[in-house]
Amino acid sequence: MIKSGNPALSKKSFENLKTTSNEVMTLDGAVNKTAISMGILLFAAYYTYSNAIMDYVLIGSIGGFVVAIITIFKKEWSPITVPIYAILEGLALGGISKVYANAFEPGIVPQAITLTLGILFALLFAYKTKIIQATENFKLGVFAATAGIGVVYLVSFLMSMFGNGGLPIMDPTNASMMSIGFSLFIVVIASLNLVMDFDFIEQGAENGAPKYMEWYAAFGLLVTLIWLYLEILKLLGKLSSRK
Repeated sequence: MIKSGNPALSKKSFENLKTTSNEVMTLDGAVNKTAISMGILLFAAYYTYSNAIMDYVLIGSIGGFVVAIITIFKKEWSPITVPIYAILEGLALGGISKVYANAFEPGIVPQAITLTLGILFALLFAYKTKIIQATENFKLGVFAATAGIGVVYLVSFLMSMFGNGGLPIMDPTNASMMSIGFSLFIVVIASLNLVMDFDFIEQGAENGAPKYMEWYAAFGLLVTLIWLYLEILKLLGKLSSRK
């Protein structure tokens, strides 16, 4: 089985997990935990966005990264770490969203939220009705594309560390057709990663994973949704720059 492009949901995520017959992961449970986690994230994001608290961006980003690493290696802590992760990432996203709203236009944030949720529900429908199926070739293609994007991110980060400002194609104000096309490509790949996430969650439920894995499944989906939302924000920023 080809692993997911999402680092939180690898092919070993549901292996070697101890459980009891009365406490197993269910699809409904994973959906409920995802809804709770998203509610926490949106509440924290609204707080920093409405109050324009930019100081929480760095705190939330670093804190969220640390908690994410802990969650990946200590899945049994998910019922505690995932809500904390949602709070921290929400604080960061609220500040980042405010920066985009100030730099471009206030409407860019609700547009990005609507598109992110729309893509989530559309792909969930497509997955459940088998319009899109997570075949081995599909998994391989999405994983390869995600890995390639990761390399581009790394190169851009290293360039920015040495004072070169990163790759121009990654600049949210770069309104060239090549830059917009690249962002659109990332949005498509991030969206397809949701299908991979749905597949791994379904496998976890079918294999009788422990109950706490419902929270871990919610964590995996949050990771993809946050990535998707940020890339949609960037794409909308580039499109706004062309006006």
